[in-house]
Amino acid sequence: MKKLTREEINPEVFDLYDDYAHNKIDRRKFVEKLSIYAIGGLTVSTLMSSMMPDYETTRLIAEDDDRLSSDYINYDSPKGGGSMKGLLSKPTGTSGKVPGVVVVHENRGLNPYIEDVGRRTAVDGFISLAPDALTPLGGYPGTDDEGRTMQRKRDRNEMLEDFIAAYEYLKNHPDCNGKIGVVGFCFGGWIANMMAVKVPTLSASVPFYGGQPSAEDTAKINSPLMLQYGGLDKRVNAGWPAYEEALKANNVKYEAFVYEGANHGFHNNTTPRYDEKAADLAWSRTIRFFKENLA
Repeated sequence: MKKLTREEINPEVFDLYDDYAHNKIDRRKFVEKLSIYAIGGLTVSTLMSSMMPDYETTRLIAEDDDRLSSDYINYDSPKGGGSMKGLLSKPTGTSGKVPGVVVVHENRGLNPYIEDVGRRTAVDGFISLAPDALTPLGGYPGTDDEGRTMQRKRDRNEMLEDFIAAYEYLKNHPDCNGKIGVVGFCFGGWIANMMAVKVPTLSASVPFYGGQPSAEDTAKINSPLMLQYGGLDKRVNAGWPAYEEALKANNVKYEAFVYEGANHGFHNNTTPRYDEKAADLAWSRTIRFFKENLA
């Protein structure tokens, strides 16, 4: 079945998908509401298929790419889930120690998209660790629907500890220079914001469309931030004005970018929400920011 492009899908369907992806409506209700947009020859099945992620044809970095070595490791998270699994990716052909980046998934575990982002980060010159917060429940189950259901069973502050523990793992890795950044998407964007709050020695944080900390927590941030938002993302963007006010009040170093016409999840190249121009620009800015702050 041919998938629809972003331009062929009614913008309201993206808002509907956002509700579905963030557990505001279940799959049955999502399919039911899609029927409103099944007009002019479109079918519900075509819309549904088009909105679901495509992990088969969208990988940007092959697992055996000779520019990096990549494998699963386990690390300790004593304040979180115990023994955690993550994808550790390291650039090849480099001399000396390199900076580290924790890559944080969305609200559905370590799926192929986030693994690919981990490998992209390594190709750009960093040792990356992409943990799976679903490890205590058996790990990413192979589908995002199941992953979302599983992740709701975990306490988000306990998961935050798992990613802080990943920071500690990288900081002590023999191939790392001790300078660590974090990049996260959606739920991972909230984690990236909160790691800036909780980890005084974090060197850089890049939340993509992430929930914002309170003004009280913002006052504790030491690391520089690069904040990435989709212009159409009303839900997350509603918290940005208050966050910016708190950042300014506390003299936190930050850069913020709003990509007009881009949806929540615009960096995720496995779904029609993907905006290639915005995603490429946001990623180039992210790598530039890490190189400036982690060298």
